[in-house]
Amino acid sequence: MITSALPTSRAAYDRSASADESITAWALAARGGDPEAVERFVRALHRDVVRYVAHFSADPQAADDLAQDTFLRALGSLHRFEGRSSARAWLMAIARRAVIDSFRHAAARPRLSDIPDWQLAVELAQPCDLPGFDDGIALLDLLAVLPDERREAFVLTQLMGLPYAEAAEVSGCPIGTVRSRVARARATLIGLLAEADASAALAA
Repeated sequence: MITSALPTSRAAYDRSASADESITAWALAARGGDPEAVERFVRALHRDVVRYVAHFSADPQAADDLAQDTFLRALGSLHRFEGRSSARAWLMAIARRAVIDSFRHAAARPRLSDIPDWQLAVELAQPCDLPGFDDGIALLDLLAVLPDERREAFVLTQLMGLPYAEAAEVSGCPIGTVRSRVARARATLIGLLAEADASAALAA
């Protein structure tokens, strides 16, 4: 069975509260002008930001540029960060705005194709330590069929490890809405995985 590879309600990547506290402390120190804290803050969250923008950007190849834009925005706004929420949630909210701005920019210019290259997105965004599925089926392939808001909720909570409250803060919606979106996303993914299992069994 391949359904066992679906992440559980806890994040696929274990992050302790103390790790988030350290990252928030680095952000606060960076706000005070500590260059080492800036480097630690960026290094700690760079992978999360790249993974997030790769899932939602209009052009998956632009993930690195969007991540850079996110950090430039964040570093320019550090003087306004007061640590009321975790630095991770604060940064992901900035990344979300960067992605939205990229959609607006893309909509304002001619495009050669309206078909997103999800295969390329999978290749770029698939983390090397994320469990895959039998027969080459990858979780990120399956995420492509989800509506944007459900995909975002699933990625934030199940792949990136944000608590539901912080995911709600990033998404700008109630925590109950996030829980509902994640539940519906999981139900859809489990159904797709079950179909893949059945197809594989018939082929065998």
